[in-house]
Amino acid sequence: MVKSLQDTTTLHNGVKMPWFGLGVFKVQEGQEVIDSVKWAIKHGYKSIDTAAVYKNEEGVGQAIRESGINRDELFVTSKVWNSDQGYESTLQAFETSLQKLGLDYLDLYLIHWPGKDKYIETWHALEKLYKDGRVRAIGVSNFHVHHLENLIKNSEIKPMVNQVEYHPHLTQTELHEFCKKEGIQLEAWSPLKRGELLNDPTLLEISQKYNKSVAQVILRWDLQNGVVTIPKSIKEQRIQENADVFDFELTQEDMENISALNKNDRIGSNPDTNMTGFE
Repeated sequence: MVKSLQDTTTLHNGVKMPWFGLGVFKVQEGQEVIDSVKWAIKHGYKSIDTAAVYKNEEGVGQAIRESGINRDELFVTSKVWNSDQGYESTLQAFETSLQKLGLDYLDLYLIHWPGKDKYIETWHALEKLYKDGRVRAIGVSNFHVHHLENLIKNSEIKPMVNQVEYHPHLTQTELHEFCKKEGIQLEAWSPLKRGELLNDPTLLEISQKYNKSVAQVILRWDLQNGVVTIPKSIKEQRIQENADVFDFELTQEDMENISALNKNDRIGSNPDTNMTGFE
């Protein structure tokens, strides 16, 4: 059982990744992102997830420096965007992200979106960065099973993480099983479906039983399903509340009732129909 914000899952290359982190998608560059990240670190978060396309890497880096915490205590993720896919352009994009963050290395670097035809050469660039010790782990985001199969077949190193849209309306069962079988850690973006799940009657009922919020119940469900989760918030109280999920455990029956809410319903784009993709 995941017992605290500091608890980690071990990726297939031996690197330890926190089960829980802060996502900063759509968090504005400048004070907004600086505050969010500093509050998260203050309340014990170790994992921060950003991306080139979020345009807030500089603020994330500034918050890390101002937080006073040792760099090696944090787990920082960024991602290469579609317009930078390709071998040389990915290597360049990585340098740009590092520079903006003001860091010497990343803990995790992801291909943000499979796109159409460049993700294999993009992956080869990530393999080089990994072998050169510039990043501790590499992975992908928004990849379906067929993307992963193609990638594994055409590469030396298997992705360590696949970060996808994942919540009770989109349980991604087949993808989750495939990732487990291949030793790829599944990670959830938009775990609360941008707030759309917060008034669901089943979830409300379960939340009352545990005296927790619906958000806390969903995030607990993620963890008990073995899925890393990175809820986003720009409010200090909510950042703190989101992480208050380590003092209770959902029963098997409640876990199943939450999973039964699945409708295969996405809030973001489907990587198969939207090649340019945006969460």
